[in-house]
Amino acid sequence: QVQLVESGGGLVQVGDSLRLSCAASGRTLSSYAVAWFRQAPGKEREFVAAISWTGGSSYYANSVRGRFTISRDNAKNMVYLQMNSLKPEDTALYYCAADERWVASYYYTSTYNYWGQGTQVTVSS
Repeated sequence: QVQLVESGGGLVQVGDSLRLSCAASGRTLSSYAVAWFRQAPGKEREFVAAISWTGGSSYYANSVRGRFTISRDNAKNMVYLQMNSLKPEDTALYYCAADERWVASYYYTSTYNYWGQGTQVTVSS
């Protein structure tokens, strides 16, 4: 099975950019569809973005579409989330998740069997 480790979070100002990274080990990441979720204090974990095995398909939550970009480099076993024009409402713990399937329910947390520990993103106004 695959192990996931997120990095790249931090404290930024409104309008700044961050790039989150999700590093995989244990198995080649090209065998997995990957998604980013986030969870703010007191709220449920919510879908942010997902990408298919080869990167040919990607989907975004309405709240981040046009500002965030998910990408992957299977040769490096990495998935990225480029976040631009950050807003205070983007503040959350961001998780990387993976599953061998690429299904229509890509936005459900229950779709994914493998999760990282999360990286904190805080956007200050």
